[in-house]
Amino acid sequence: MRVAVVGHVEWVQFARVERVPEPGEIVSAVETWEEPAGGGAVAAVQLANLNGSVDFFTSLGDDEIAIRSRERLTELGVTVHAGKAGQPQRRAFTYIDSDGERTITTLGPKLRPSGEDPSLPWEELTRCDAVYFTGGDVAAVRAARQAKIFAATSRELPTLHRATEELDALIGSSGDAGERFDAIDLDPPPRLVVSTSGALGGWIRPGGPFRAATIPGPIEDAYGCGDCFAAGFTFALGAGMPVDEAVALAARCGATVLTGRGAYGRQLTAADVASG
Repeated sequence: MRVAVVGHVEWVQFARVERVPEPGEIVSAVETWEEPAGGGAVAAVQLANLNGSVDFFTSLGDDEIAIRSRERLTELGVTVHAGKAGQPQRRAFTYIDSDGERTITTLGPKLRPSGEDPSLPWEELTRCDAVYFTGGDVAAVRAARQAKIFAATSRELPTLHRATEELDALIGSSGDAGERFDAIDLDPPPRLVVSTSGALGGWIRPGGPFRAATIPGPIEDAYGCGDCFAAGFTFALGAGMPVDEAVALAARCGATVLTGRGAYGRQLTAADVASG
């Protein structure tokens, strides 16, 4: 298939700690690392692992971190199409506590690609089987809607509302304040609405509740679980899977990334899917 992501990148510094510090407290990290991440980048890498290739439409800064972000994502199998933001790359800091929970602070504005940027090959989206949207302007939404399947994160609800384009799937987390939503705000309404609830599974409308997948190993950290779920769901819809099979594959993606360090320590691959 041809699949794509339209969205954002953050350069993330991770620190594994016993617990997130209380106000005024100092804690020592037992491990640190850094890599390009954020919802768009994580979803793009997950789609590359499932599909073998992915196009990523994004916006990158004008500094060394932006260069490193492009290089690392390319190493991970992503074809990066990046507009020039004309400002430093957005960064983020993430605590990973002893339970594997992540706590994130973003530094700088979200760099969103513009559908009116002539340097980006937006016409390629018309040939895509599935596109997942995590950030962009109204013109970017309309370009992404040209794909056979168009899914988006609920974090971008204001932009989606202004675009007035039909979504095949709107995806968000009921446990994340930034992703809670009321889909009736969208006109036309999405064909499918998916709300995830971590270990409890989640709810899909129409359809009803679904179960979380079995976690295939010890939990390392929760960073990227929702993004990988959304990427897996988008991929499955693009492949023509029934909704129940699509949500089961998505749940496996979310469960698998729990067992690796950071966003890319372990993701579900096409070989995993083939082997059952």
